[in-house]
Amino acid sequence: MANKSTLDRRVAVKAILGERGDSLLVTGLGSSCYDAGTLDHPLTYYLWGGMGGAAMIGVGLALAQPKRRVLVITGDGEMLMGLGSLATIGAEKIRNLSIVVIDNELYSETGMQPTHTSRGVDLAGVAKAAGFATTGTIATLPQLKTWIPQLYNTPGPLFLDIKVNANRYPLSIRLRDGAHIKNRFRESLLGAKAFE
Repeated sequence: MANKSTLDRRVAVKAILGERGDSLLVTGLGSSCYDAGTLDHPLTYYLWGGMGGAAMIGVGLALAQPKRRVLVITGDGEMLMGLGSLATIGAEKIRNLSIVVIDNELYSETGMQPTHTSRGVDLAGVAKAAGFATTGTIATLPQLKTWIPQLYNTPGPLFLDIKVNANRYPLSIRLRDGAHIKNRFRESLLGAKAFE
């Protein structure tokens, strides 16, 4: 199955993050970090490594901050590596968590090899079977615009698979120091007293 989406990943991420308010964001590795980094925010936790771990970091954050919305934006390759996390999220029924997959059906970071979503693996279907309250797959900007309020307001867990085209962007971001990212995020969330 060939991905026929014309939706650009940066357009999609910009639209989503334009409505984030004080929501907490965890990115998957690679392109998701670069996409979110174009709209850098101190309440963004960039996950540069640990492929397959973004959703579970989102789980820990959502459980620790039950009054805040937690959004995870990751890629299809990273999500495929962490499918087991969907079962945990569904079983725990984490109401303040939304998972967004930017799905170009390719492993962008390792040479643009096709992922299993290019062969019909339905990530939203997996999330639904795992017990997510709301799931969907979209491929257009008008569809995304109807979903954005749900990402922040609908009781979760929520899962949205966004099919995007294969456009690539320069791999650049200001923040790559893991300790700095962690400390900045922690201080922005908890205040300076978190370090005392």
